[in-house]
Order: sequence, then structure tokens, then C-alpha cells
Amino acid sequence: MSGVRERVKSHLLAHSVKTGTFTLKSGRESNWFIDSKQTICAPDAMADVADLVLAVLDPRATAIGGLTMGADGVSFITAGVAAGKGRPLSAFSVRKEVKGHGAGGRIAGHLHPGDRVVITEDTVTRGTSLLEAAHVVQEFGCEVVQLIAVVDRGGTAEAMAAAEGLVFTALFTAPDLGFAYEGA
Repeated sequence: MSGVRERVKSHLLAHSVKTGTFTLKSGRESNWFIDSKQTICAPDAMADVADLVLAVLDPRATAIGGLTMGADGVSFITAGVAAGKGRPLSAFSVRKEVKGHGAGGRIAGHLHPGDRVVITEDTVTRGTSLLEAAHVVQEFGCEVVQLIAVVDRGGTAEAMAAAEGLVFTALFTAPDLGFAYEGA
């Protein structure tokens, strides 16, 4: 798996990481930004990203998803690669707000009460999107067994998850990519 990890890391550094002056979602400024979707959704990297997720995925998981848009690429690609390997894994999205028409609700995709769920995100700084999605899924009647981010740029998500009894796994951290954590 080390070759796969190195390929994804190289892709992230070449295509997803930008340096300069950027304003983060929190309003703070940073000297680096990462658009990890440039790697997650790239045809030459997506299967490798899915393989890395599957390598750390809780074996009890029956579904994978999270808050749209950050989780969509990771969860859909991972579920597709898993299916090709004979590992059934449903995929879903958590909408940012309740849909006002059709069946309504915040869950879109293939998720059922009782599923054991892994919540994903492309990049986390604080981890609030992961926890928001986890809470929605728990209210839907699912058990959250793990939170996974492709990149943890903040270094606070693990503690936030642990405070709620949840396990957090990052495929890559800011230090892995040569940067300091951004913090909360």
C-alpha cells in the first residue's frame, strides 16, 4: 500500500495544494490551500484514493457518505471500487438543508436505518462538517462507526470526534504534505 500512498501524496502535492494567501471557510488566512477534489476526482488517482480509504475502513461498515459536496467524490468512488472487489458498500449524501419537495429529508442515496456508516470528507480543518453529517445520520437511525478525511489540515478533528465517542482517521495530515496544522 506504500506505493499507492506515495502516488496519491504526489498527486495531491502536484494538483491539489496551492501556496499563496488564502481565506479559509473560517475567515482566517492561510499560506496554503488544498482542493483535494483535484486528486479525488482525477482519473489517474481516484482508484488509488478509494484503495487507501478501503485499507483503513472499519470492516463493520455497510455504507459510506457525508455532507455534500465534500464527501461525495470520496464516498461514491470508494463504494464503486469496493463493489468491484466484492465488498458491498452503499453510498449516500447528506444535504446541507432539508429538501422541500419529493421525499424530503437530508439524506440522498442508498442509506437505511440500522446501517453502520463511515462518514467521509475530502479535507477537514476543524471537523465540523464530519460531525454535522454524523449527527444527521445518527438521527436517521444509523450507527456511525468511523469518520475518514482524505486530508486533515487542522489537527483538531480527532479530538472533536473522540469527544463524541467516534473514531477519526485521516489518510494524510498537513504535516504529511509539508505544512503545519492550521488548528481550530
